[in-house]
Amino acid sequence: MFILLMFFLFKYVDDLIGKGFEWYVILELMYYASAANVSMALPLSILLSSIMTFGTLGENYELVAIKSAGVSLQKAMMPLLVLIVFIAIGSFLFSDVMLPKANLKFGSLLWDIRNKKLSFLIKEGVFNNSIPGYSIRVDKKGEDGVTLEGVMIYDHTSNSGIAKIIIAKEGKMASDDKNLLLKLKNGVRYEESSGENTSYNPRQQFTRMRFKETDQKFDISSFKMNRTDEQGFRNNTQMLNLKGLVKKQDSLTKELDSINKFAGMTISSYFKQNNYVKGYTKVNVAEKKVTGPVLKVLPAGDRLRSIQSALDQAKTIKETVSGRLADYSDKVRNIIKVEIEYQKKFTLAVSCLLLFFIGAPLGAIIRKGGLGLPVVMAIVFFLIYHIIATVAEKSAITGTLAPFFGPWLAIIILSPVGAFLTYKATVDSALFDINAIKQSITGLFKKKKQKSKSKV
Repeated sequence: MFILLMFFLFKYVDDLIGKGFEWYVILELMYYASAANVSMALPLSILLSSIMTFGTLGENYELVAIKSAGVSLQKAMMPLLVLIVFIAIGSFLFSDVMLPKANLKFGSLLWDIRNKKLSFLIKEGVFNNSIPGYSIRVDKKGEDGVTLEGVMIYDHTSNSGIAKIIIAKEGKMASDDKNLLLKLKNGVRYEESSGENTSYNPRQQFTRMRFKETDQKFDISSFKMNRTDEQGFRNNTQMLNLKGLVKKQDSLTKELDSINKFAGMTISSYFKQNNYVKGYTKVNVAEKKVTGPVLKVLPAGDRLRSIQSALDQAKTIKETVSGRLADYSDKVRNIIKVEIEYQKKFTLAVSCLLLFFIGAPLGAIIRKGGLGLPVVMAIVFFLIYHIIATVAEKSAITGTLAPFFGPWLAIIILSPVGAFLTYKATVDSALFDINAIKQSITGLFKKKKQKSKSKV
């Protein structure tokens, strides 16, 4: 979890630095991020701990003592298997109950953090443009952080585009949640504006006002982080439990059906043959068969107009279909994401069981404990599992793979590996018996030689 949180900080470091957050806000964000990272940390921890546990038992010849006492490896694994089953059930309840709430808190807090502006910091000898419409420069700041010397303010809030300049020898800074107040002393205010005549006038007015003391107020309410209402994020796929996902899938399916019906009704109107005479006369006329090009049936003067009308209708149909395709693909993609998220509620529990059946036999085979070889083996197997799961999920979202197989493909592929390792550990054989492989290869060559000799 520590490593995953470090990755999280590296990813969002630009959104956290320089905005003046309190320490408890960052801790709250990391707390919600740790809950979201349980789906990666829990299977990896089970895989690593099972390899280390059975590797230590094998390294200290305790597995040999257990087997010599008549206890098989399956019976030795049974207490831990019961524990893993309880952990798997707890992980399912966590992913269905706690994880949507943690994702909701994490998503809304991260949204507020990203939208918060940089904190207002006045540095010596540098123009600060954080407050919209103002540029502030200070020659020197006192040790208390409040006293200022050599203050220069450019005010660009005027609609005329001409800045107002305020220069003061000294001042003091005070602030609350919404405003920043500068109490300036012994300064000059310069204002430059155009003449009173509304037409073009090259002559301008210049005003200079000296002051002993004045107050300058700035609005800094945008620098405070305001918490967004969480209800706006509640309908996102990752913030829903199983019931919410089923309800959202039904609503998206109904919207998709309505889009298809409306598009079908709109396009079908262009293909209907209008017959205004039908229904108003009882005269039966034989159908006329058209042989050859249809344009030859039309009068020569109407052919160009008919072609132009057909082209206009074809362009209209094309624009209508292209406009509906974007909405259709968006709805289909959302339905696929809901189906994948629904399956992921179960894959966390099953992945804990799978990686236990990979880690425990593997530890019994390699017979190494500690943080050396077990860590390497655990990382290798978890990377294989994570890469397959990520690629399968991306393929399912793009539509190249069925949504059901997106979350389950890694478990389906690695299940035979777990069964193979369990069998090898049960029969107490090496993972890859080189002598047996050599004997099988030499046996094949001997059979081929005997067949060739018999033919001769």
